[in-house]
Amino acid sequence: MITTVTLNAAIDKTYYVHSFISGEVHRVARQVAEPGGKGNNVAKVIRLLGGKVTASGFIAGNNGTFIEAGLQARGIDTAFIAANGESRVCLNIMDESSGLSTELLEQGPAVGRSQIAQLKQNLLGLARDSSIVVLSGSLPPGAPAELYAELISIVKTAGARAYLDTSGIAFSAGIEAKPHFVKPNEHELAVWLGKVSLTENESIEAAHKLSDEGISQVCVTLGERGTIAVIDGQGFRVNLPMIQAVNTVGCGDSFVAGMAYSESRGDSPAERLRIATAAAAANAMSERAGHIEDDVFQRFLHQVKVVPL
Repeated sequence: MITTVTLNAAIDKTYYVHSFISGEVHRVARQVAEPGGKGNNVAKVIRLLGGKVTASGFIAGNNGTFIEAGLQARGIDTAFIAANGESRVCLNIMDESSGLSTELLEQGPAVGRSQIAQLKQNLLGLARDSSIVVLSGSLPPGAPAELYAELISIVKTAGARAYLDTSGIAFSAGIEAKPHFVKPNEHELAVWLGKVSLTENESIEAAHKLSDEGISQVCVTLGERGTIAVIDGQGFRVNLPMIQAVNTVGCGDSFVAGMAYSESRGDSPAERLRIATAAAAANAMSERAGHIEDDVFQRFLHQVKVVPL
């Protein structure tokens, strides 16, 4: 089994408008609402790939009920801790004339010490029954910066492999606990190094640095340019198929899902990267975050190129 942890769950709502202009009134042509938050997106794609997955973390209020019910309807087991208030809404406004996306992300409800203690106890039991635990997304208000590091230690103590996908101070603190997998994008990696941007060679060097520090799988996503990966010391360059993306929200989560699902099956590093990249590309062709169609996924699976460095 794979467990996902979403500390700041959300309803991912997408509005499609003909042309979005700031300060104007717009009529929404159509809308999509999905149970979201990065870990929940990971869970959705793992399930679509055929994996057994349990979604956990924090949810709150009526929005939390919507999130949990939506995941359960997809065949995903849930083990959430209730927080006070309402889980957040993350709004994505898609301008269909330009293809540009504008995102408005709520903060989410605050969590306290007792809820964090409940989460840790819950996670220990889930990790004992899991091969992989995926920790994804931003920290909620009230959570300490080192929370991911503490959760990684719990996962490792239980004998599972910890995947970490976050950014900023949560990423910097989290990697100190040596997770099994990390997936910074090139901007997040640059911030960690205290730089504005990185060349591709600098990204490769940084990925090897993280690998040398004890992180078995480091994947640096480069958007439409593909991925640089270092897995157990071996470098890889992954090239994407040519696509015209419909929606990029959830692509990184789909990549993480593909890596976790493929590793749980015992696939080779190159095969993990191929499945993860095809899942990310398939998500980009869907209007729904954290969603892939099998025929699209299978088509991209044969187009992804993984080249050893």
